Amino acid sequence: MELTIHLYGITRDIIGQSRYVVQLPPGARVQQLLESVRTSYPELAELKSLLVAVNEEYAEAETPLSERDEIALIPPVSGG
Repeated sequence: MELTIHLYGITRDIIGQSRYVVQLPPGARVQQLLESVRTSYPELAELKSLLVAVNEEYAEAETPLSERDEIALIPPVSGG
């Protein structure tokens, strides 16, 4: 299945675009998505935290994905 991931902050800088399309088998879960993206972009593995949102809610590693999902990578945030 084809999944489109929305990218923000440092994730957008590392990948070089605001959206990234990845191909995963049907029934894939968030963990597989992260593994695929980190394999293509090893710099992402160096981030201390990288959260995934599915349909505007934080998702766990075992959350199943479908092509209709709205997916976003949420990079570490600093502020003050």
